[in-house]
Amino acid sequence: MVGIQANNPLHGVKLEKVVTDLVEHYGWEELAIRININCFKSDPSVKSSLKFLRKTPWARDKVEALFLETFSE
Repeated sequence: MVGIQANNPLHGVKLEKVVTDLVEHYGWEELAIRININCFKSDPSVKSSLKFLRKTPWARDKVEALFLETFSE
């Protein structure tokens, strides 16, 4: 098995695209309501959110789940 990820719908989707698409769709305020984490509430930016999400697996899981729920066909 050399890196096959057929069952991973996020394969090839960068975290920056996930965050950017969610912000464009919901806006920071609504995103902070849907996922209660400070990087979306206190002076939010894509850069600071990426930094936090890369270090915090549980928060990243929530963001990726919302992305899939919002944009999956």
